[in-house]
Amino acid sequence: MSSALVGDRPAPASAQAAPAKARRTRLVALPEVRWAALATAAFLLAFPLDLAGAPAWAWGPLYALCYAAGGWEPTVAGLQALRERSLDVDLLMVVAALGAAAIGQFLDGGLLIVIFAVSGALEALATRRTADSVRGLLDLAPAMALRLPPDGADGAEGGEERVAADSLRIGDTVLVRPGERLPADGTVLDGSSEVDQATITGEPLPVAKEAGDEVFAGTLNGTGALRVRVGRDPKDSVIARIVAMVEEASETKAPTQLFIEKVEQRYSVGVVVATLALFGVPLALGAAFTETLLRAMTFMIVASPCAVVLATMPPLLSAIANAGRHGVLVKSAVVMERLGAVTKVALDKTGTLTEGAPRVTDIRVLPGTELTEDEVLALAASAEHPSEHPLARAVVVAARERGLPLESARDFAAAPGRGVRAVVAGRVVQVGSPDRLLADADAASRTGEASRTGEASRAVVAVADDDARTAVLVVVDGTPSALLRLADLPRPGAAEAVAGLRELTGSAPVLLTGDTPSAAAHLAAETGIEDVRAGLLPQDKVAAVREWEARGERVLVVGDGVNDAPALAAAHSGIAMGRSGSDLTLETADAVVVRDELATVPAVVALSRRARRVVVQNLVIASVCIGALVVWDLAGHLPLPLGVAGHEGSTVLVGLNGLRLLRRSAWRR
Repeated sequence: MSSALVGDRPAPASAQAAPAKARRTRLVALPEVRWAALATAAFLLAFPLDLAGAPAWAWGPLYALCYAAGGWEPTVAGLQALRERSLDVDLLMVVAALGAAAIGQFLDGGLLIVIFAVSGALEALATRRTADSVRGLLDLAPAMALRLPPDGADGAEGGEERVAADSLRIGDTVLVRPGERLPADGTVLDGSSEVDQATITGEPLPVAKEAGDEVFAGTLNGTGALRVRVGRDPKDSVIARIVAMVEEASETKAPTQLFIEKVEQRYSVGVVVATLALFGVPLALGAAFTETLLRAMTFMIVASPCAVVLATMPPLLSAIANAGRHGVLVKSAVVMERLGAVTKVALDKTGTLTEGAPRVTDIRVLPGTELTEDEVLALAASAEHPSEHPLARAVVVAARERGLPLESARDFAAAPGRGVRAVVAGRVVQVGSPDRLLADADAASRTGEASRTGEASRAVVAVADDDARTAVLVVVDGTPSALLRLADLPRPGAAEAVAGLRELTGSAPVLLTGDTPSAAAHLAAETGIEDVRAGLLPQDKVAAVREWEARGERVLVVGDGVNDAPALAAAHSGIAMGRSGSDLTLETADAVVVRDELATVPAVVALSRRARRVVVQNLVIASVCIGALVVWDLAGHLPLPLGVAGHEGSTVLVGLNGLRLLRRSAWRR
């Protein structure tokens, strides 16, 4: 799923399908995926034959194939770890599976093999897709740039030089034509245009750029030409730093993984030492070989972590399935567990708390015009229809929602920073910046009526600015006729979602946005947010997240744009809004809200907390059962059938307890 930037033309279907097909091919080609699929298929074929009482020659080779396909890689890795004086828990699982098979428990061993093979495949898939997405972000910046001579030539033919964008150096001058992406960070020398920089700042609308304004690599130029002086080396551009920050933040999660590996290693060492002791010590004291081996293998079975694994996985996987039914894609069981631990939530503005596109909120007909609201809107929409500007699309959508007919526009012209001009039904219609159009109207007419109309228009514009609305003036036949007010409106249920997150975490959510302080403050007031941080670049969002995490907070970041990806990666947990989310954001995030319903964010956090409680219950049940069976085997004589029954019974018990979270009642808004 990818998001289209304003002004981009859709690629041909074949061009869009090719990268997706290539990505799927690369992922399926992963060896971990192939071996896990083979092991799972062999297990699923052998299992029903075994239960049906088929002869051993029918299901035995299938179990053997399952063990070989799913177990050879962890066996090799475990043996390599042994050579480095380290014991891998995966090797213990293989030994436990072989031990189970040695005493006839082929089903238990096969299940262990499948669980660990599938887990390894999922981890490999996540790693590859994230790496591909991070590398793909660099494609936002164009490969080539049009460099002008050092003397600052005006770009005439013969003076331009097409060079690789990564060869640009600080001080070079480049020409960016309409519709092109900027090849480097820099400053506009001359020219005017509107630049869509949502990938960097998250602003929903293109920003007018003139001489002296800063621009960023990878952003999309509008309808004007810009001459830009390169201000940063391409490898130090904002877009390149975003990639570096995502990779760096992802690596900071390694210490947690190292801690888990240490715990697994100690457990593995303990089980292996105990098993060897149970076999070697009695045998050295003269005990019978068969009886001693049987006791040691019984210990290996009852001490194997099947029940512990199932104590954790069923509730988390059930919660993942439940969340998926309600439009939230949680990428792993680890993510589902982590979401319930968040203590602070940071929300992006555009596309997260808001719909991500401007809408006409109201129409104010000005004094001195005889047109009605619908007539003004129909004329404005007809004039704007040929334009690709987001505000133009919003005006057209508003007219269509009212069922107004649109006339064809003649002599259409668009001027960056000013608006559009067209002839509609014999009337000259201008739609655009109130300040520019009012100045033109004042210059063209010196009548008192026109002056009063201009004053009234400016008063309405001032009100629009005060409440963070964007005002668009409609001028018909030289007379200012109406003001259209537009805004990026909050998502339905945004205020309720903010209140729900506040109740769950015990702290008020924070608004992190690259938009203007006035727009951010207005949205915060509408949604009940008190802490607002506006005008932020991606690195500023990361700094805020790290500041909170340094205080001991577990931060959940919710966003949708490329500019949110570093913060999502740096945070304890991250959730992306899927419908408008960029590829990098969707890959970096731990969970994706597929249907763009903000109310699902507090719901999935609450579901995670319930899953964590069930996990604790299951771990207690599994630990008590395993501990009792181990003590029985060590202190007395635990019959093998009873040991297997106790082991499987505890496994079934914790599995059924975890499956409770599949019920629809477990999802609460």
